[in-house]
Amino acid sequence: MVSIIIDNNLLLRSYVPEDTQELFIAVNNSRNHLNTWLDWVAKTTKPEHSLQFIQQSLQQLHNQEALALGIFYNYRIIGGIGMHHWEQKTKKAQIGYWIIKEFEGKGFINKCLVKFIDFLFEKIGLNKVEIHFVPANKRSASVAGRLGCKVEGILRQSVMRNGKHEDLVVTGLLKHEWKSRIPEKDIESLTH
Repeated sequence: MVSIIIDNNLLLRSYVPEDTQELFIAVNNSRNHLNTWLDWVAKTTKPEHSLQFIQQSLQQLHNQEALALGIFYNYRIIGGIGMHHWEQKTKKAQIGYWIIKEFEGKGFINKCLVKFIDFLFEKIGLNKVEIHFVPANKRSASVAGRLGCKVEGILRQSVMRNGKHEDLVVTGLLKHEWKSRIPEKDIESLTH
């Protein structure tokens, strides 16, 4: 079980089977909002699918293949954050995230990702994290940019979205780049 405290109200933690109903409701209530970018949303049509995801996530954590965490705001699931395609030899992985519409644009994802990336570099020992997104996903492009990710390339027509081939933007962030960045709170003090 992994748990990362973000602040007094915000927590990242491993999903447990008891989260099934709440996770399903969070996804189901934000279906239109999430479905645009996340293929798995269309396949999550009943609570059993959320339970299968939780069970699979716990097994992948045990096998050190992936890490899926819920974003909990005042004990309520408002999103998810995770690491997948974990390559032990090269010490790199992809990260992904989602949040319900009600909490979008309020800085929650950025706050969570800062702590999550700290955890991945310091506790897990990764050397590199990647964020992949389609060019139309301007919010993910913005998130990657704020974190200091660099565009490493565009994989042409490498994903299917809504039945069409689309390009995939690959961004990356190295551990030494993360360590040398100026934390956001310090940037704010420099600009005021």
